[in-house]
Amino acid sequence: MSIQDQIVLITGASSGIGAAIAKVFAQAGAKLILVARRQERLEQLADELSKFTSAIHLLPLDVCVREASPSENRTAVELALTHLPDNWSSVDILINNAGLSRGLDKLHEGSFQDWEEMIDTNIKGLLYLTRLIVPGMVSRGRGHVVNLGSTAGHYTYPNGNVYCATKAAVRVISEGLKQDLLGTPVRVSCVDPGLVETEFSQVRFRGDTERAKQVYQGLTPLTPADVADVVFFCVTRPPHVNISEVLVMPTDQAGSMLFNRH
Repeated sequence: MSIQDQIVLITGASSGIGAAIAKVFAQAGAKLILVARRQERLEQLADELSKFTSAIHLLPLDVCVREASPSENRTAVELALTHLPDNWSSVDILINNAGLSRGLDKLHEGSFQDWEEMIDTNIKGLLYLTRLIVPGMVSRGRGHVVNLGSTAGHYTYPNGNVYCATKAAVRVISEGLKQDLLGTPVRVSCVDPGLVETEFSQVRFRGDTERAKQVYQGLTPLTPADVADVVFFCVTRPPHVNISEVLVMPTDQAGSMLFNRH
């Protein structure tokens, strides 16, 4: 199925998997709404993608709905999405990619702030975007939601407790959304990658580059482009085909804690 001229909204688009998804969709002729906190990075990405498409709308926005001021954050997200220009308001494909991990602690030693940031971004951010975008898809009789989960949502690992719980929630929310949309043409996919070399570990360890490097040492991880290819495959199937869930790992991985390091 062609996605030429379809409007694709991608959260967490300024780097890593989000930027790779933006590139593959730009090459296929889609119109892109790129959402991320870092406006400068969004502008750089738009410049890079301009050789493929000029149909790019930048939306500097933090989808993290923080516990400290949930109504304020929610209002900001709602205003941004309900005030899109008319020619950008009919989103065909929503890709909930924004997410992060903080810390690697035992549950009884964990940081409340880390927990809240993961829950507010990985779960609440996804929920609010979905709630605001999907009604339009239903009324127009077309659309596709792709949620980026993780192998962590399938296999809990030591000290990953709350992060794993947020990604398990993404998987269950995706399943529930598909059930709720039964009888409509709107499709739902959940793409769950294993180890992908991005800024993920840098963010988890708050800029500790050496510790982040060790995560990928001695094996060949997935690249953001690998995950983008899977997302693109999901949305380009014929309309009667719904790829509900994809679990994708490097060949050197067989679970959250099973790696072939060489």
